[in-house]
Amino acid sequence: MEKFKVKDLTLASQGHLQIEWASKHMPVLAQIKKRFSKEKPFKGLTLAACLHVTKETGVLSETFLAGGAKLALCGSNPLSTQDDVAAALAKTGVNIFAWRAQTKDEYYWCVERALDFKPIVTLDDGADLVGTLHTKRTKGLSKIKGGTEETTTGVLRLRAMEKAGALKYPIIAVNDAYTKYLFDNRYGTGQSTIDGILRATNILLAGKNFVVCGYGWCGRGIAMRAQGMGANVIVTETNPIRALEAAMNGFRVMPIAEASAIGDIFVTATGDTSVIRKEHMQKMKDGTILANSGHFNVEINPKHLEELATSKRNIRPNLDEYTLSDGRRLYLLAEGRLVNLAAAEGHPSEVMDMSFANQALCVEHLVKSKRMPPRVYTVPKGIDETVAKLKLKAMKMEIDELTNEQKKYLATWEMGTT
Repeated sequence: MEKFKVKDLTLASQGHLQIEWASKHMPVLAQIKKRFSKEKPFKGLTLAACLHVTKETGVLSETFLAGGAKLALCGSNPLSTQDDVAAALAKTGVNIFAWRAQTKDEYYWCVERALDFKPIVTLDDGADLVGTLHTKRTKGLSKIKGGTEETTTGVLRLRAMEKAGALKYPIIAVNDAYTKYLFDNRYGTGQSTIDGILRATNILLAGKNFVVCGYGWCGRGIAMRAQGMGANVIVTETNPIRALEAAMNGFRVMPIAEASAIGDIFVTATGDTSVIRKEHMQKMKDGTILANSGHFNVEINPKHLEELATSKRNIRPNLDEYTLSDGRRLYLLAEGRLVNLAAAEGHPSEVMDMSFANQALCVEHLVKSKRMPPRVYTVPKGIDETVAKLKLKAMKMEIDELTNEQKKYLATWEMGTT
């Protein structure tokens, strides 16, 4: 059985530096790693993870190794792996199967290699490990005690599995922790998406019509940061409550069919498929830029773009030009994959510090708990609050505590106006 497969082991020294840099900005995970090193909660246990292989994932991997785990890791997107980090983790002892620019077959080959190590817990970002276990690798299901899921798209898939009665082991939806989505999804996605667009294009955002498709927490962050750069932000939504919120946050709200004709830049962040499709592309202006910040490359329909184009060429890294029959040009960033990870480095370490702290503590919770029924669980409140407290401690911030009188007041109903 292969122990690892990466692009180039000679990149390991640079990867170690990247992981070191990230670790300096991830103090919550550092506190958890210190405890894990002493307690060894994962001694003798094998974990399998399908995560974006970034420097922050490197810090999480080292945290699990410090806790005594054996870790098998594959990338959760064909374009998001940082090859130097992958090489460093291979040298560190992680059974890693990941390199940038994989084909679809190579991607799933890596997923299956991670499962070859017969994990007791899975960590997912998009639910591809879970999906493969439930389809191609069903014999391994009996060994799984539980799993975690990092992102909105993955949680949607898992809840669909639960509803259909197909889910065979418990999953903790890390994405739904307050200390994850309020910060990672909003501030992390907001900043890293803009970073990816600018690295790929180096265009000026100020004055542009910037269309955000989807106003979930990721969409909120993207809209907020685009507005901060001087863009005229337009939001498209299917949820009336989110649309109303966007309007009251000062953004223009309209259907994608209407926005298609006036947008300069489009970013999808819905977790759904064919959000931007043929009838929208046919209305777009010459020079329109298309980017995706949803997990899978299906939000901007790639087949429709290929069908409309008479020619295609790569202008610069992560920027492809599609020329339509009437001469209009549409520009697709990062092949329609996650623009913040494919064209940039993903979320800042300070944000991933909290997300991966949730991952680490939830995996510990799973291995220490009795076997739970197979459904999707929220992150235990105690873990969510622990992550927040550790982050505040790292930031050298203190907060108030309720007095006994205040606790009593909040716990009763008799006391009103005096």
